[in-house]
Amino acid sequence: MSIAQEHRSQNEDDSEDSSGPLLIQKLESHGIGAADVKKLTEAGYHTVESVAYAPKKALLTIKGISEAKADKIQDAAAKLVPMGFTTATEFHQRRSEIIQVTTGSKELDKLLNGKLCLSPNIKGNKA
Repeated sequence: MSIAQEHRSQNEDDSEDSSGPLLIQKLESHGIGAADVKKLTEAGYHTVESVAYAPKKALLTIKGISEAKADKIQDAAAKLVPMGFTTATEFHQRRSEIIQVTTGSKELDKLLNGKLCLSPNIKGNKA
């Protein structure tokens, strides 16, 4: 297998773990039943983030979601969504680890404001 094919295959495997919003169905793999996920979707919650940041009272207004279920759902969502405070020092440390590369084309570099930035936190990138 060529390097490009390996990279493409790895990107496809990691596509679910990307830094974008997680679909609500991801909760099913963390102990939340399909019926409860369907209730959340019908109530307008389509991402794990929307559930994680929703007030418990809002979840309790959904028919069929008890207080215990709401707690379980929010606990599962909190495990999937990075929640909490990041200090400026931690943020600065992460920014300093970003790898910057040029494209080799001066015109393209101008369009991209000078450089491409690669985060070492992305799976597959080695710092």
